[in-house]
Amino acid sequence: MKRNILTVIAFGVALLAVVVPAMAHHSFSAEFDRNQRAEFRGYVTKVEWTNPHVWFYLSVPDAKTGKSTIWGFEMGPPHGLQAGGWTRETMKLGDEIIVTATKAKNGSNKANASTVILAKTGKKMGAASSEGDAATQ
Repeated sequence: MKRNILTVIAFGVALLAVVVPAMAHHSFSAEFDRNQRAEFRGYVTKVEWTNPHVWFYLSVPDAKTGKSTIWGFEMGPPHGLQAGGWTRETMKLGDEIIVTATKAKNGSNKANASTVILAKTGKKMGAASSEGDAATQ
């Protein structure tokens, strides 16, 4: 009996290890609209260097009104960004950033970043986007 209980617990833990990461991931086309690409220029307010996706947030001023809006940008996973030359220190709070991204389908202020330009250096970096290489063409 004790062995059966341990087997059930081990199976449950193994199942959770597989299901939880799968639930956290989403397809690009389920959340973002490939036809709504845009460029944003703003100042970094927050960076979340976590799995399964790195997120950063920009305060983006409206050219007409001057009012700023916070936008959230999804990038690839930390290991994908590191392979492209990113570190946790690449983007800091207050840095001016220019982002090419695909907007969310639901109209919220979030987007999937494909390229990031660090305004102070002009360095252009890929965002390990889940949209793939088509985003940068």
